[in-house]
Amino acid sequence: MRKIKNCSVTLSCPKRSTMVQAKTWILKKHFDGFPKDSDFELKVEQLPEPKDGEVLLEAVFLSVDPYMRPFSRVRMKEGEVMIGTQVAKVIQSKNTAFPVGSHVVSRCGWRTHSVSDGTDLIPIMPDWPQDVSLSLALGTIGMPGLTALYGIEEVLGLQKGETLLVNAAAGAVGSVVGQIAKIKGCKVVGSAGSDSKVAFLKELGFDEAFNYKTVGSLEEALKKASPEGYDCFFENVGGPFSAVALQQMKNFGRIAVCGAISTYNDTTPQTGPYPHLTMIFKQLKMEGFMQSRWEHKHPESLKRLMGWLKE
Repeated sequence: MRKIKNCSVTLSCPKRSTMVQAKTWILKKHFDGFPKDSDFELKVEQLPEPKDGEVLLEAVFLSVDPYMRPFSRVRMKEGEVMIGTQVAKVIQSKNTAFPVGSHVVSRCGWRTHSVSDGTDLIPIMPDWPQDVSLSLALGTIGMPGLTALYGIEEVLGLQKGETLLVNAAAGAVGSVVGQIAKIKGCKVVGSAGSDSKVAFLKELGFDEAFNYKTVGSLEEALKKASPEGYDCFFENVGGPFSAVALQQMKNFGRIAVCGAISTYNDTTPQTGPYPHLTMIFKQLKMEGFMQSRWEHKHPESLKRLMGWLKE
């Protein structure tokens, strides 16, 4: 998450329209391997005066999420503004639904200012607590939190007393997954990539946590954390980790596939091993998902997430 500094707004005399320059980050070149500075270009564009029904937005927070790497390849052309969600403040309005000074969540991408007709805007909940940063509308009380909630409830159907494994557990999604699972009375095992992240998971209440980069054997680490195996697996990583984890599932185990972050920077696709026999013998259920499937539940789900946060 990055905080956006206030950008200058050039105002003409009162009788003329407001002129705003927007700074935009352009995807200059599709990523080849790990993203590089040279893949981006900062440009400036002049925005038109908002028309009736439109609003002028100023970014407060921008999201920087792993999904942007694979999504940019399939949903973007070189030269377009980098995709992403932002928390923005309405600084000029000709739309009564979005008064000046209000805040919204917008899919405007990486840009300081935007003009919107309101159809793509989600108002910040009216009773948002003063002591909770609006940045969490892009995190725990936003898309990552919703992903965690729906993965647990809609895909896994996690039940009290079950054991859940989550990788990339210190990330925006994984850290919420673990906390919701604990609220539901489950044992939670988390994997992360540094000792400081493992310490963070312990602070969050994870029952077991380990650094997958320093354990001698991932298989042994998973067995040690839960000798009886795993009822559910919240999958964020993919690649070799997934292949080992599937072997540790209990019969009739469920896997929610949220991400495959270990593959996002690959220049050539990974191949095998193939899990089919394991899935057949253990009768596993594996389902990929995105939180947008349950968009009709978002308002109530966000209230639940905020309630847990305040508790």
